[in-house]
Amino acid sequence: MLSALPDDALAPHWLQVPDDANDLPATVWPASAQRDADGALAIGGVGVAELRTKYGTPLYVLDETEVRAHARGIHDALRGAAQAHGTDARVYYAGKAFMSAEVVRWVTEEGLCVDVCSRGELETALAGGADPARMGYHGNNKRVSELERAIEVGIGAIVVDSAIEIERIAAIAARRGVVQRVFVRVNTGVHAETHDFLATAHEDQKFGVPLDAAPVSVARIREIPSLEFGGIHCHIGSQIFGAAGFVESASRVVELYATLLAGGPVPTLNLGGGFGIAYTRVDQLTPFPELASAIVEAVARECEVRGLPLPELAFEPGRSVIGQAGVTLYEVGTTKNVSLGERGDRLYVSVDGGMSDNARPALYGAQYSARIASRTSDEVPALVRVVGSHCESGDIVVDHEYLPGDVTPGDLLAVPATGAYCYSLSSNYNQAQRPAVVAVRDGEARVIVRGETLEDVLARDLGIAPAPGTRAGEGEA
Repeated sequence: MLSALPDDALAPHWLQVPDDANDLPATVWPASAQRDADGALAIGGVGVAELRTKYGTPLYVLDETEVRAHARGIHDALRGAAQAHGTDARVYYAGKAFMSAEVVRWVTEEGLCVDVCSRGELETALAGGADPARMGYHGNNKRVSELERAIEVGIGAIVVDSAIEIERIAAIAARRGVVQRVFVRVNTGVHAETHDFLATAHEDQKFGVPLDAAPVSVARIREIPSLEFGGIHCHIGSQIFGAAGFVESASRVVELYATLLAGGPVPTLNLGGGFGIAYTRVDQLTPFPELASAIVEAVARECEVRGLPLPELAFEPGRSVIGQAGVTLYEVGTTKNVSLGERGDRLYVSVDGGMSDNARPALYGAQYSARIASRTSDEVPALVRVVGSHCESGDIVVDHEYLPGDVTPGDLLAVPATGAYCYSLSSNYNQAQRPAVVAVRDGEARVIVRGETLEDVLARDLGIAPAPGTRAGEGEA
C-alpha cells in the first residue's frame, strides 16, 4: 500500500503533477481504453456517452477481451514455469474478486479452474458452466449445509481451515459414500507488505492452522476412509508486488512438505494468490512471466536441496485476472474548492456513487486514479479528491489525483482498475442501488449483471406496502 501523508502535505510524495491530465497510463487502464477524435473515452470500442445514455451511472464497465487476455497469460505463465521444472500447475480463478456466470465462462474457456468460498459463489460458478471437479472451496467457517452441497455436486477440493472441519467433511462424505479430496491451509508466518487486513498468513488471524500443527491435521485426514489428502495450501495476502514474500513462504511450506512426505504422498502445493495490480501510474509491477518463474524456481530449489520431488503446484489469482479490466463511470454532481491556508487548496469533486460501489478506499485506504472521460481539457491540473454521495467523511473514491482544473458538474469521470473487489464488496448503504455491470467487446456492450432499481431495494422492506399489482416482497423482474 502506498505510504501515508505527513501532517503538512496535501499530496503524497509519489503523486506528481502529470504532463497531461488526460492521459491513460497503460499499466492501469484496459488496453482498449482510448480517446476518440473529440477526446471522449471509449472502452472495448464503446464510447462512454453511449454507456451513460443506455445504462446510467454509476456503472461498472468490464472489458471482456482484457479479462480473457489476463486469464490466458497468467495460466500460460504459471503452467509454463512449472513445466520447465518437470511438473505442472493448476490455476484457479479466485471468484471472490468478481463473480458472475458470464465471467466464469470467460475464465474457464481460457483454461482456469474456479475457487469459491460461499454457497452463492458455488452456485454462480455452476451456473456459469464450471466443472465442479475443477473447483476448490475455501472459508474459515463453512456451514454444514454448504459443505453438503459442495460434496453433493462433486467439488474437486475443499480447503480445510480447522480440526473441526475435518470431522464435518468426513461425516458428510461418509454418509454420501464418497471420498472427498481436501487440502490443509497453513499459516506460514510470512506477512504480506500490505494493509494488515490484507495480510492473511500471520499467526493472529482467523485463517488456517499453524505450521507446527499441520502434521496432526494431516495425520487425522489420512486415517479417515472418507477423506483423501490432496496437499498443503497457503496464502500470504493480497496486492503483493514482487516474489520475495512468495519465495520465503515457499521455503517454509517445502519444509512442511518434507515432514509430511514421511507419512505418505503430498500431491500438490497450493501457494494461493495475491498477485498485485497497478492502481496508479507509479505502481511498479514485475512482468507476470518473470514473477511466475521466480516463484516456481524458489519452490524447485527448496525441493532440490532437500532431495525431494517437485509436486504439482496450484495458484489462485483473482485481482490480477480481472482488476485492470474494470472501469467505473460516474457523473460529477458538485465541485467545491477547499482552502487550507498556507498548505494550499484542494478541489473536492463529488460523484453519484461512492463507498457503496467501491468500499476499498474506506476499508484499506486503497489508492485509485481518475480521468475526465467525456472530454479532454488543456486547463492546468488541479489537486482533487474524488468523493462519493454518502453521509460519511470517509466516503472517498480517489484520495489524491490531478484532474484538469475545469472539471465541472455533468462531466463523466472514469476510475480504472475497479474490476476486482468493487462489485463484490458493494452495498446498499444509504439505500443506494448497486450499479449494473456491463461487458464491452468489439464495439458492443451488454449487461451481465443487472443493476438494482429503487423498487428492488424497497421491496425487501415488508413494512412498505407493495406497489399496485405486485405481491408483498416482490421486486421488479
